[in-house]
Amino acid sequence: MANADPIVIAAAARTPIGGFQGEFKDLAAASLGATAAKAALVRSGVAPEDIEEVILGCVLPAGQGQAPARQAALAAGLPEATPCTTVNKMCGSGMKAIMLAHDILCAGSARIALAGGMESMSNAPYLLDRARSGYRMGHGRLIDHMFLDGLEDAYGEHLPMGAFAEDCAERFQFTRAVQDAFAIASLERAQRAIDDGSFATEIAPVTVKPGKGEIRIVLHDEQPLKARLDKIPHLKPAFREGGSVTAANSSSISDGAGALVLMRRSEAEKRGISPLAIILAHATHAQAPSQFATAPIGALRKLMDKTGWSLEDVDLFEINEAFAVVAMAAMRELCLPREKVNVHGGACALGHPIGASGARIVVTLLAALQKYSLKRGAAALCIGGGEATAIAIEVP
Repeated sequence: MANADPIVIAAAARTPIGGFQGEFKDLAAASLGATAAKAALVRSGVAPEDIEEVILGCVLPAGQGQAPARQAALAAGLPEATPCTTVNKMCGSGMKAIMLAHDILCAGSARIALAGGMESMSNAPYLLDRARSGYRMGHGRLIDHMFLDGLEDAYGEHLPMGAFAEDCAERFQFTRAVQDAFAIASLERAQRAIDDGSFATEIAPVTVKPGKGEIRIVLHDEQPLKARLDKIPHLKPAFREGGSVTAANSSSISDGAGALVLMRRSEAEKRGISPLAIILAHATHAQAPSQFATAPIGALRKLMDKTGWSLEDVDLFEINEAFAVVAMAAMRELCLPREKVNVHGGACALGHPIGASGARIVVTLLAALQKYSLKRGAAALCIGGGEATAIAIEVP
């Protein structure tokens, strides 16, 4: 995917990640998206009227009102003339938004785009099944929008994603102890990153109003600061009796957003903008829905084919920890050293706001490459339904 005038990242930002019913429980996804979008826009130095396309991922739009991406864009101060699109590719939504923006820019359909993802899992509503046609007699059913449309397989027995994570653990013989050790390491990395300010360049502060007359600025991810590492080995299996996948070695339900400003390198040069990174390639892989946990392996292999890199050429990887086994399987199958993967912790520690995570891991990857003066990075994540997306970036 070599390009003489490649697409570059001019700016990137993310909100802190809030816990389920936590810091951001009163904020809609569009509000979080607006915060990330506005921060990325300000950091880029691009005028709002110069953004010609907005693409934002969101998996749980029920109850939010029409066009969540449009709501976020207008709240971020973009003009009404700005076209906006909301994308739902499950956990890959935020990354797919970046991929689509990349391709739109390559096609010449826009000069500058804003892309990312947002999610408020705390505000996902319950749905009343069959209420549209009316109840003649018998019991109705209240459906959890978050669970049905975000966390549950759509095929076969409609099992939760964690049931397939259990299958992955059995296939690779990942014991409970090694999964817990991975999750604890993820938490320790995230806690260090918060303490030493490693996340500071990524984060756009969020204003919350916890009580009447109160205003507070949230600067840090919520979950790592509340985690009790000593409790992790004692948690019960979450998805299968006698299983090994728990709430701790899985990602937590979360709220958050991330956004990036993209343009061609020539456009950045014309504007005097120093690009943060070049997008070299992106890839998508699909296989059986029940095998979603190993789909990032295929996506990363395809990504290496497109870039011409070997896996050894990559300085840092971000592989979304929807479950510890997802990153662990990729590390084993692709022989990736632990010190290159999720260096500031992953979703087991930070949380996984499903529509936002694809953008969040790109923002985090970029910041880590800059912090350690490294060059090449690859980000990938699994997607419910058996897919995965991956993207390669290079710091100039």
